[in-house]
Amino acid sequence: MRGRALLDNLQSGVVVLAALFLGGGQTATAKATITVFDVPNAASTFAYAIAADGSVTGWWQDASYAYHGFLRAPDGTVTTFDPRGSHGTQPVGINGKDVITGSYDDRHSNPHGFVRKAGGKITRFYAPGATQTGPAAINDAGTVTGYWVDASGRYHGFVRAADGTITSFDPKGSTGTAASAINAGGEIAGSYADSSGVTHGFLRSADGKITHFDVSGTTYTSPNAINKAGVIAGYYLNGGTLGGFVRAADGTITTFDPKGSAETLPYGINDRGEITGSWTDGTEARGFRRSANGTIKSFDPPQSIETIPVGINKSGAITGFFADTSGNDHGFVRTP
Repeated sequence: MRGRALLDNLQSGVVVLAALFLGGGQTATAKATITVFDVPNAASTFAYAIAADGSVTGWWQDASYAYHGFLRAPDGTVTTFDPRGSHGTQPVGINGKDVITGSYDDRHSNPHGFVRKAGGKITRFYAPGATQTGPAAINDAGTVTGYWVDASGRYHGFVRAADGTITSFDPKGSTGTAASAINAGGEIAGSYADSSGVTHGFLRSADGKITHFDVSGTTYTSPNAINKAGVIAGYYLNGGTLGGFVRAADGTITTFDPKGSAETLPYGINDRGEITGSWTDGTEARGFRRSANGTIKSFDPPQSIETIPVGINKSGAITGFFADTSGNDHGFVRTP
């Protein structure tokens, strides 16, 4: 799937270890409404994260194939932005204060981190000694987590406090670490590889204690999201098959797949325990929403041949992107 490959490239720290025209089209799906949007003059629009108020961030591609960041306000107004010196901008996280984090490429195509405040001020950063820095998520306190790469090519996790202090970390026995999500309490979820090539999930508490876990019987466990209760969603690899999982705060792991799924890729979870992501029957990717009780409903924007939902907020609004029948990519917001 092209959309999954795009997300995998963006989240390379996790994967390499073993992703407007106002008044856009709307369609009713049961009790939900899907609004399709594009950044003006964009060749492609990729929505990635959604705040509690419905603000959306992500990136768009211009006619020269360069990526730029955008913020779409709840009223549909779109603001585009790039950190100074950027040769490609990819926002990946937004918090309840509309503070955005993500990465931008320098002239050598090496990614560095940035934080953009709601007023538009952008602070660039990188982990000490890093050749690459890839933020993955931000919480309401302004704490950012993600990965960084050292001169030898090894991946490490990091947490950046709101004052700019950066702490690097690795689970014991890790040969490569990537954090992928952070919750309101500062708990971090991510994955790491060991010397035998097995990829494990981990949960890092706010005080730095790390607990590792695996989906039973698998060699690849990849957490992608965590909510305030410490519930984690992600995917696992069993042979050549990708499946979804949810890990409760007590450590209990439940696997799941929409009916007919050949591959399931959960990307986001909210504080109500609702999970979103994509699944495929082997041909086309579809979006799904899984309620806390395990009920799964599939959905697609109109004319979609590949739907990649990525973010979900506390109200259950979902954002992501899709490819239409002409192969063009658009952003969408699905509201309950």
